Amino acid sequence: MLLQVIVLPIVAAIVSAFAGKKLGKRVGWLAFAVLAYTILLLLIGCFNFWSAQTSITEEYGWTTSVLNLKFGFIADGLSLPFALIIGFVLAASAVYSMRYMENRIEQLYGKDAKGMYSVYYAIYLLFATGLMGIALSTNLIELYIFVELVLVPSYFMIDLFGYVDRHRIAIMYFIWNHIGAALFLIGIVIAGTASATGSFEISDLNKLNGSSIGFWICLFITVGWLVKMAVFGFHVWLPYGHGEKPTSFAAVVAPVVGAGGYVMTRLLYGQMSGSFQVFSLPLMVLALITIVYGAFLTMGQDDIKRLYACSTIGQTAYTLIGVASLTTLGAMGGIFYFLSHILGKCILFSVAGILLTQTGLRNVKEMGGLARKMPITATLCIVGSMILSAMPPLSGFQGEWMLFSGVFQKGIDSSGIYIAIAVIGILATFLTTVYTFWPAVRIFFGPLSASLEDVKEAPLSMTAPLLVLAIISLIIGIFPDLITHFLNAFHAFVP
Repeated sequence: MLLQVIVLPIVAAIVSAFAGKKLGKRVGWLAFAVLAYTILLLLIGCFNFWSAQTSITEEYGWTTSVLNLKFGFIADGLSLPFALIIGFVLAASAVYSMRYMENRIEQLYGKDAKGMYSVYYAIYLLFATGLMGIALSTNLIELYIFVELVLVPSYFMIDLFGYVDRHRIAIMYFIWNHIGAALFLIGIVIAGTASATGSFEISDLNKLNGSSIGFWICLFITVGWLVKMAVFGFHVWLPYGHGEKPTSFAAVVAPVVGAGGYVMTRLLYGQMSGSFQVFSLPLMVLALITIVYGAFLTMGQDDIKRLYACSTIGQTAYTLIGVASLTTLGAMGGIFYFLSHILGKCILFSVAGILLTQTGLRNVKEMGGLARKMPITATLCIVGSMILSAMPPLSGFQGEWMLFSGVFQKGIDSSGIYIAIAVIGILATFLTTVYTFWPAVRIFFGPLSASLEDVKEAPLSMTAPLLVLAIISLIIGIFPDLITHFLNAFHAFVP
């Protein structure tokens, strides 16, 4: 079942590469169908896990001649909700992309360039494979391969379909993310070749927990993912890399940045918490700095795409605070918040794409009063802002509540500095409300410019998928046990 989740998008990518020129933008329905099928498989896995509380594992031979490597997939309490939410976002964006990319491909390559749809969706499906592989991998080398499988399609997506100075930005994006991946690779090679393990299996990392070499493994893995998460000091690439991607693709890139929280939870919190403990306080302080800095950087943007790109810097840091607290509530709340962030950020990036498609504008100062012309889009923007601002009854509230409860618990059990971090972090959430709602007010309310009188609402192919994501956020916000049931089960098996 899990092998299908990985392999079918690759098969569909090959089919798309050959069929796209004939089908044009309709090749997007092929991508959607395959992704919808993988969602169905994951839902079956969720049902089985819920009923039996037993993870699903699949193992396959890789090479026995040198390192006795195996690769496999696991659907457990951590990977299932992560993969499922990503699946919904990918499927929704596949439908959304058909109209958006019609506009973008015509601008770049002309109306007759139907073959570029095949290129776009082939890249998109390979990217989907990489994300699912990160979620389900049981082997460190396998995990690294999927990390790189996410990076390469991202490079081509910027280079072929991006916006301002896209060729230079694609190279910058690739270099920064490859540096992060290289540091991560050093960490996992040290782990896999250590005499205590002699294995690249994630489940064997606990054998190095608390050892001297465990410190270096945690250091390289952590720093590598801090680069890819764009925390303060490593954040330079993100406003350009995410702001100039085609918006239909930028909407699904939020999981890539936030995947650092997932990988740290899987590898370091789940297997090496003894060695990871020394990084707890420095990471929480760094995350807090990133939250505040990211908020002020975001509030200084007038370009709607750049604005939502910059907001990712601070938003992802909340997950880092939760995971670094090394408490059950903090780590599980950090993952919950990350899953919520994926939904909200996909909605907001997609709203930016709708505005660009329907008005041709990116500058917030040039818009206003669009709610009367685009009521559905305005509603989606408000809902997305509510998710990121952690307002009940949407999913962000539940994640943030759990996350900060864990940090306060850390402070009560150890040091008051953790309570100070929690207090400042909660106060910083008000900045999130400012930089998400203030642009929404400027864009959709107030007087309507005469130049925007002819603007029309986006087609349902663009808005309906986003409404589905908003409903998902509402459901898990009202019924958080749909997520916490899985996360608690994962924690129960943490060594």
